[in-house]
Amino acid sequence: MKLRTSALATATALGLALTGMAWAEPVEDTLTIETDDGQITMVTTAPAPAHLSDVMDTIYSGWHFRDAETRAMQMDDFDNPGMVFVDRGLDAWNAALGKNGESCAGCHQSPESMAGLRAVVPRVDEKTGKLMLMEDYINSCVTERMGLEAWGMTSKSMKDMLALISFQSRGMTVNVATDGAAAPYWEKGREIYYTRYGQLELACANCHEDNYGNYIRSDHLSQGQINGFPVYRLKNAGILSAQQRLIGCVRDTRAETFKAGSDELKALELYVASRGNGLSVEGVSVRN
Repeated sequence: MKLRTSALATATALGLALTGMAWAEPVEDTLTIETDDGQITMVTTAPAPAHLSDVMDTIYSGWHFRDAETRAMQMDDFDNPGMVFVDRGLDAWNAALGKNGESCAGCHQSPESMAGLRAVVPRVDEKTGKLMLMEDYINSCVTERMGLEAWGMTSKSMKDMLALISFQSRGMTVNVATDGAAAPYWEKGREIYYTRYGQLELACANCHEDNYGNYIRSDHLSQGQINGFPVYRLKNAGILSAQQRLIGCVRDTRAETFKAGSDELKALELYVASRGNGLSVEGVSVRN
C-alpha cells in the first residue's frame, strides 16, 4: 500500500475538530451473503486497475471500512434494509404503469433479463453515442415505450428500479469501459475527480485517495468505491443512488454542486466506477 501524506492538510481544510487523525487498516473480513438460495461470496478486495497503479496497489469495497454491525446487515438478505426497495422495484416491474397498460415485464419478462447491466454502466450507447447511466436506460423505456413523463433521476420510482436491476448483477465483476468511445468521458470524469472545488478547495482524491483508512471524527474514510450502489444509508434511513452520493460529496466541499444526470456527474460516475473494476457488484449494500 503506497503512503498517503496529506491527512493533516485535508483535515484542516475540512475544519473538523479532531482528537488526532487515526489510521486503521480496512477490516479483514469476507463478505458472504446469506440468501434465499444459499450463499454468495463477493470480491471486496482486488488488485488496483492499471490506471491506478501509480497511486494504490489494492482496491477495497467500502464494506471493509464500516463497523461490524453495519457489515453484518449486508451479510444476510433478511437483515438488509435495502431489500425492501428491491421488492418495491419488483412490484413496479410487474405493474401496468404505461399509458396503455405497458409494464417492464411485458417487454423484458423477468428482471433476471437485466443481469450484467449494472456491472458495465455507465457506458456509451452504441446507437446514440451518448454516455448512459442506468437511470438513462430506465427513462428511455419509461418515455419511449410507456408513453410517460421521465422519472426524476433521484425519485423514489427511479431508485426502486435501480435497486431491482442492480440486484440482478449482484456478485458479477465491475468492468466498465474506459477506452474507445468511453475515453473522452472517462478523461473528463478523471479531471473532475482531481479538481479542487468549493470553499474548502477539496478534490475527491483528497479524501478517497490521499486519506482512505483515516478516521475523521467517527467516520472511517473509504476509497469511495461505488460498486455497492445503490446503497441503503443508515444516516438517511433510505436508499441512495451513486448520483446522489456524488452530489453530496461536491456539496460537502461547500461548492455549488452539479445536478443529477448532468454531463459532469455522468462522466464522474464513469471514472469513479472504473476505479472499482475488479470488485463485485454488491447492490443493494448497507453503509453508514
